[in-house]
Amino acid sequence: QVQVVESGGGLVQAGGSLRLSCAASGRTFSGYVMGWFRQAPGKEREFVAAITWSAGSTYYADSVKGRFTISRDNAKNTGYLQMNSLKPEDTAVYYCAAGLRRALSLYFRSSKTYDYWGQGAQVTVSS
Repeated sequence: QVQVVESGGGLVQAGGSLRLSCAASGRTFSGYVMGWFRQAPGKEREFVAAITWSAGSTYYADSVKGRFTISRDNAKNTGYLQMNSLKPEDTAVYYCAAGLRRALSLYFRSSKTYDYWGQGAQVTVSS
């Protein structure tokens, strides 16, 4: 079994920054891709960013490109989402997910690619 735990959410003013962390643990973790998704009240869960564990290739939703940066520390089995220039529309519960199976990058935006999910971290951006 693999556990995925997010941390680092909170309340920030528009224009501010937050960093989310995602720690994966349990058995010998050998993930293929880590993704971040978010869900705002009344909306569907949407893809934010993804990174492959081995190569470190990154992928972003257009809405966050240039403002958010995804990274990972393989030695710690931990991923990060640095969020800068935050906007009120970024307010959502952010979920980290780990995908264990090899997949084409075009599928990284689909929640079906991921096997384990964290409990979510609330990010609130005030105007």
